[in-house]
Amino acid sequence: GLNSAVPITVPLALISEIQRSGGSLLSQLFDGHSEIYAHPDELKIGYPEKYIWPKIDLNDTPENWFNILFEASVIKHFRKGYNKGHKSEKTFPFIFLVSLQEKIFFRYLDSLESVTLREIFNAYMSSYFGSWLNYHNICGAKKFITGFTPRLSMSEEDMKFFFKVYPDGRLISIIRDPRNWFPSAVRHVTSIKYGEYSDLRKAIAQWNESALSMLKNKDRYKHRVTIISFEDLIQNTEPVMRSLADFLNIEFDDILLVNTFNRFPMVANTSFRPEKAGSVAISTLSRHKTLTHQELDIIDEMTRVNYQKVLNKADRAE
Repeated sequence: GLNSAVPITVPLALISEIQRSGGSLLSQLFDGHSEIYAHPDELKIGYPEKYIWPKIDLNDTPENWFNILFEASVIKHFRKGYNKGHKSEKTFPFIFLVSLQEKIFFRYLDSLESVTLREIFNAYMSSYFGSWLNYHNICGAKKFITGFTPRLSMSEEDMKFFFKVYPDGRLISIIRDPRNWFPSAVRHVTSIKYGEYSDLRKAIAQWNESALSMLKNKDRYKHRVTIISFEDLIQNTEPVMRSLADFLNIEFDDILLVNTFNRFPMVANTSFRPEKAGSVAISTLSRHKTLTHQELDIIDEMTRVNYQKVLNKADRAE
C-alpha cells in the first residue's frame, strides 16, 4: 500500500534499437534478477509517442507530469492479464492499482524540498513498482531499473535528454543481422504503423539508421553504452549475459539465462511460431532462409559496411 511503497532512485538501463532486434527478449532475461527492477512491458513513458523521450517542464503541475509519464498499458494488463506478443496464449496475473500509483507519485514529490527532473522520474518509477501489487522482486538492494523502448536511441536529441535525466544511466543496443531482422520485421503486426517494412529498401534504410545511431551513441557516451549482437545473445547467452552483468555492475545469476515475466518462464515474443517457455529461440538465426537471392543481395549491398562497423564496436562474447 501507500505506506509500504519503496522510494526508487536507481538509474535506468535503457534497452533500445530498431524493433524486432531482441529488445523484448533481453528485458525478459533481466527480469527476476535480485539487483534489478525489471519493467515488464515496453517502457512507454515516452510522450507524445513511446519512442520520444518525455520533455518534462519543471514549471508544470505534478498532475501533468503524471499524465505525461503514465503508461495506459497497465490498465489492459490488469484487466486481461499480462502476455507478450500476439501469438502468446499464456497470460500472467498483473495486479496494479492506478489510484495507488497516483497517490505514491504525489506523496513522493510532496516529501521533497525541491523538485528536480530526476526526482520526477524517481517518483514515477517508485509509483509504478509500488502499485504493482504482485511484483515478486521488490525486495533487495537494486542497482538499475531495466526497460525496453524501441527506436528511442535512434534520435540524438532523445538520447541527450535521457542522459540529462540519468547521467548515471546506461544504454544497451542490440544489432541484429539484417538478413534475419527483415523477415521478422516484415511479418510483425506493428510494422503497419511505420508502413515502411513491406518495402525492402525503406525497411533496410531504417535498419541502417538504427545501426549508425549505435555508433554515434557509443562514440558520444562511451562507457555508458554497450552494443551487443543479437546472434551472440542467442548462441552464447551465458557469456553475453555475464558481460552485461559486468556492464551493470550486478552479480551474475542463472536467472539471467531464462526469459521470465515477474520470475515466471515466458515464451519468446516472435513473429514466427513460439518455442518452449523460458528458452531462447535458436530458430531466430535462420530467418534469412525465407528470403530470395535478390533480397539477400540488396540487403548485403545496403548494410555490409555499417553492419561490420557496428560489430567492430560491439562487446563480443569470448
